[in-house]
Amino acid sequence: MKLFGFCALLLFKVTLGDACASGKFTESGQCCSLCPAGSGVEVECGKEDTKCTPCPQGTFSSSEGLGSCLPCSKCPPSVPTLATCSAAQNTQCECDNGFFFLSDHGLCAPCSKCTHGQGVVQECGPKGNTKCQICGPGTFSEEHISTKPCQTCTQCSDSEVEIRACMPNSDTLCMDKKLHILSRPALNGAEGTDAASWPTVQEAMAEGESSPSPGTPKFTPQDEGGSNNILAYVSVPAAVVLGLLVYVAYKCWRSCKQKKALSKARAAELGASPEGEKLQSDSGVFLDSQSLQDNQPSKGTKRDSKQDNRLYINLPPHRQEEVERLLQEGGGRGWRQLGAALGYEPEQLDLFGRGEAPAHTLLSNWAQKEGSTLGLLCSALARIERPDVVSGLNCPTQGVSVV
Repeated sequence: MKLFGFCALLLFKVTLGDACASGKFTESGQCCSLCPAGSGVEVECGKEDTKCTPCPQGTFSSSEGLGSCLPCSKCPPSVPTLATCSAAQNTQCECDNGFFFLSDHGLCAPCSKCTHGQGVVQECGPKGNTKCQICGPGTFSEEHISTKPCQTCTQCSDSEVEIRACMPNSDTLCMDKKLHILSRPALNGAEGTDAASWPTVQEAMAEGESSPSPGTPKFTPQDEGGSNNILAYVSVPAAVVLGLLVYVAYKCWRSCKQKKALSKARAAELGASPEGEKLQSDSGVFLDSQSLQDNQPSKGTKRDSKQDNRLYINLPPHRQEEVERLLQEGGGRGWRQLGAALGYEPEQLDLFGRGEAPAHTLLSNWAQKEGSTLGLLCSALARIERPDVVSGLNCPTQGVSVV
């Protein structure tokens, strides 16, 4: 009997599963209620229905659910507060254009962009990051990096024929009905001969034409138009390919010419240098003596940086822009290596890398921290071997001392 009651209760839950918003049931089979926005779960659903309680001060719950109230976020010192935290809404911080406040990490992160075949359903801003959705029936988006909603598909007109239906990542493809290509008629007596395309002798005489000789095919005006269309379709790609080949040949010729000029210039600079003569005779590679000296490791030298207690945030804007430019162009020793030297986790650096100016995002976020001095920044730059950026900061240094 108990087994029968359990099976009946299970069947009842499965039948009403779609109608129950929470997807959970009490032991008696009642659908568990969701706590409204601004309140959290005090007693979980089990023997009895869910019991909710209003979120206390300093916590919030922005949507219905079966979870507890979450602690309110705080805006960084340099980011203004757009709206204070309430029971039904988290703190909203006013980040720069193209950024949104990431409450889990307490920083302004770059906005995401929708990919090919997706459209924006919520723009990036104070309410959070960009929300994308795959374009539904009747809509499309052909942009690879999209910040716009999906567009409505094009409808072919009565004079056009649809040759490809609209898809999420491409619009409808239509073609004029008159732009069709007709094949040539088969020879007289061959299989598949279309008798309608062959005029009779009387029709040919009426049109002032001579009768066709045996075995000679006759082409209608439609066939001539089809041949012209074929020539047009073939000639355009051929012209494009020919232009590309000429362009590639020109670029190769110019590159070879520049390499020869560079080799002559380096040979002239080397002169009678033993290193240059040896390398030239052995491998044909030219290196000047200064490059050989630069590549040698400096032994017995030590360079110490004085501690500069000036804050990076007080650095003039044009100096900050120069530092960001050098780090952005640093390649293998750029802003990502500097972030690791400053103590950032790889996940945070990946967030910075999603934006268009990750070096600016990194330094702006680091400048908001306590103790972000030029001395610490110069030490981190020295560890990743970027003396050019240290020079751009004009950090005070001691002279080179021989140990």
